Amino acid sequence: MRSLWEYANPARFIRLSDRVLPWITALALAALVIGLVWGLWFTPDERRQGATVKIMFLHVPSALMAINAWLMMLVASLIWLIRRHHVSALAARAAAPVGAVMTLIALATGAIWGQPTWGTWWVWDPRLTSFLILFLFYLGYIALWAAIEDDDTAADLTSVLCLVGSVFAVLSRYAVLFWNQGLHQGASLSMDAEENVDNVFYIPLLFCIAGFVLLFIALVLLRTQTEIRARRMRALLARERMG
Repeated sequence: MRSLWEYANPARFIRLSDRVLPWITALALAALVIGLVWGLWFTPDERRQGATVKIMFLHVPSALMAINAWLMMLVASLIWLIRRHHVSALAARAAAPVGAVMTLIALATGAIWGQPTWGTWWVWDPRLTSFLILFLFYLGYIALWAAIEDDDTAADLTSVLCLVGSVFAVLSRYAVLFWNQGLHQGASLSMDAEENVDNVFYIPLLFCIAGFVLLFIALVLLRTQTEIRARRMRALLARERMG
């Protein structure tokens, strides 16, 4: 644990991320290319949904990352509130736009998938509604960071907002279990093998999920580096004004 906390030092974090970023990016691109090409072009049409089911190769990974991105922000926010490590607060800030885009992709692909399947683009299904609220929390989190000039104050307030928004992140994941109503289907991936999609879809879907996870990590590392350097720049400019 002591060696882990050492990376709360911005300089050490940047050095580590510089070393791993090229590898993570390459693995992300490879997994995405394999998963999407395999899934979109080399899997058969589903018996009931036809070719529409292939939207899952974008929808499922983006939905998983939309939820897990917020949970990552929650962990980083708690570290900030407890340990006051600036890198964790900046990592949470860096993850928010990436998570918002993932949520938007999930909402858009879900609508495209739902129209031919349900006969409508949108229903106020428990999971869909909580997912939309989660997206609004992402926008509010980003706006709150932008509205407050003092970084520490912004980190404190956005961390509290993150704690509140985590309720909807959990609801987005487990709404189908909490309420036995709604049009949304059950999970495509499950610990119960009988609930999983068929292997012909399952394996390329795993590649797509791995690609989205690695892409998220790469983008967060890159954006965190940018946030650290921007914070240094603001500190230097403030010193020059005072001098």
